[in-house]
Amino acid sequence: MTNLKDKNIIVTGASGGIGNSIIKKLYQAEANILASGTRIEKLDQLKGQYENIKILKFDISQSGKIEEFIESATKELGGNLDCVINNAGVTQDSLAIRMSLDEWQKVININLTSTFLISKFAIKKMLKYKSGKIVNITSVVGHTGNLGQTNYTASKAGIIAMSKSLAIEYAKKNININCISPGFIKTAMTDKLDDKFKEAIISKIPSGRLGDPKDIANAVLFLCSNQSDYINGETLHVNGGMYMA
Repeated sequence: MTNLKDKNIIVTGASGGIGNSIIKKLYQAEANILASGTRIEKLDQLKGQYENIKILKFDISQSGKIEEFIESATKELGGNLDCVINNAGVTQDSLAIRMSLDEWQKVININLTSTFLISKFAIKKMLKYKSGKIVNITSVVGHTGNLGQTNYTASKAGIIAMSKSLAIEYAKKNININCISPGFIKTAMTDKLDDKFKEAIISKIPSGRLGDPKDIANAVLFLCSNQSDYINGETLHVNGGMYMA
């Protein structure tokens, strides 16, 4: 099994289904983990479930406090930072002609701007040790587009392009920035979908099923490990063949 012993890792959006699965996988690999999210009761559950895990409640929409967040999280982990998983994000769906400027800006600010700022301040920490990895969770719809999600798809496509630029800038400093692009994953959100709509989605997936959060966690583990040291600026598609670039 891939081992991440003594690697200090921050995971945002840790209180959701995919975040929980990422935490479990990294814990099994013996990483030192700081789990962040907005729901303290969920974070407390993680702390009770996994020995020695650190938690820090933080809302990434507070862009002016992100530098302080990275500083506090790194200090909690012991002073250095090996990997950041930018997993937190939001949706606020609407057809374009009905979408308000606030709905557009909220999703762009949280999904794209906050991911940039977290990456920026994490890289500053990583430069000190001339090594590090950042894994940004995007989405298949950032490649394909999706009905009623102009804000969300723009934010996810933006993360992909941004990650490539960051990878170019810091590759020579031994800092790798990559993306994981999930397809439709079985979570509490997809459980609420109408059966007919769910069947329509599955019909477009060659594997014939929704993904499992552990499928994303496995990809995160790989990109955090030294097995991915020569992979940089790439997007790993985890979607059962739904999108083939």
